[in-house]
Amino acid sequence: MKILLLEDDTALANILVDFLEDEYEVVQTYSMKKALELSENEKFDLYIFDINVPDGDGISLLRELRDFNDETPTIFITAFHDTKYLKSAFESGANDFIKKPFDLEELAQRIENIKRHFGLESLVKLSEGIIFDTKTHTLKNAEKTIKLTHKESDCLHYFYKNRHRVVSSDELLQNFWEYEDMPSDDAIRTIVKNLRKYIGKEHIVNIRGEGYKFE
Repeated sequence: MKILLLEDDTALANILVDFLEDEYEVVQTYSMKKALELSENEKFDLYIFDINVPDGDGISLLRELRDFNDETPTIFITAFHDTKYLKSAFESGANDFIKKPFDLEELAQRIENIKRHFGLESLVKLSEGIIFDTKTHTLKNAEKTIKLTHKESDCLHYFYKNRHRVVSSDELLQNFWEYEDMPSDDAIRTIVKNLRKYIGKEHIVNIRGEGYKFE
């Protein structure tokens, strides 16, 4: 699991990186501008953003990311105790909020909760009897193991992580193909057709004119 950490307090940033790197890959920056650049060029599974940084604020950054359909789960950390910041954080698209000072174990438990909710663990239970292994790109049931292509695996994992909303073909194309290699919508339709064959039509529903939703 790969985490982008935006924190301008050097001492706290070092503590968090040391703690998180025992289990995760961590990319840390002090700058909102740099965090935006990193999010555009790399794929992250979780954002941990401080609200106040020298060149902006985490809430504005997340709002901009959400405007570009970036639904990466996000935890805010802040010294503010005013409820207006809590309200603004969740309105911008945050998934959790932790106030300084906090115990590292509390952060670990909040990350575990995010992982369970968004299917970020390597083994994901898609439905009764179907297990999706995101590391080996396989689907397993009582009878057999199905090997997925990397694109099928990526798209299935994305559908699952975003199962609370409709995902468009354009969104999938922008997330999993480079601009110069971007195929037509037919590629997405083929992947969806294959995934439905593997896990059942009822789990990936076509929302006419909008895209697909995992159920």
